[in-house]
Amino acid sequence: MPLVVGLGNPGPRYAGTRHNAGWWVVERLAARWGAVAGERRDEYRTWDGRFAGRDVTLLEPLTFMNASGEAVAAWGGTHGLEPGDLLVVADDVYLPTGHLRLRAAGSSGGHRGLADIERAIGTREYARLRFGVGAAVTTERLREHVLEQPVDDEREALERATDMAADAVESWIADGITMAMNRTNKKVPREVPEP
Repeated sequence: MPLVVGLGNPGPRYAGTRHNAGWWVVERLAARWGAVAGERRDEYRTWDGRFAGRDVTLLEPLTFMNASGEAVAAWGGTHGLEPGDLLVVADDVYLPTGHLRLRAAGSSGGHRGLADIERAIGTREYARLRFGVGAAVTTERLREHVLEQPVDDEREALERATDMAADAVESWIADGITMAMNRTNKKVPREVPEP
């Protein structure tokens, strides 16, 4: 059974912040499918949905970002987890706002939530959908950037990207990772330097 994990932080302090992009996507899918609330444990909450004839679990960790692996491991300990059935949606400060990148496997790229999942399940061989939230003004401001609300001129792009990310998850479920990657991944245009 496919498991879609949207990374984020629990609590009103973090609601709507850039770091919660994974939650935006999971909640968009739950609404689209009319998914029903499933389990709620200390580590996570889930919705049970159905898409393309398949039962799908949508999961939001409640362990805070840097301990996301605890939530995935707890769910897997009860239900069993095959890495090939796992897709994790996470924010990415190295992608421009609203850009998406889907991969079948790979490194955490410095994302602590992805790193903790790798540690907890013992492999990098699981799909991940990176959701661009734009870069901070400086490296020193990175932590503040992801924990801030998007500014007004970002909101439209992020809303569009949430729908596109939900489409990408649905393609992964229905068509598999290769076709979903072909549909989702777009080249980011390089800026042309001024003469």
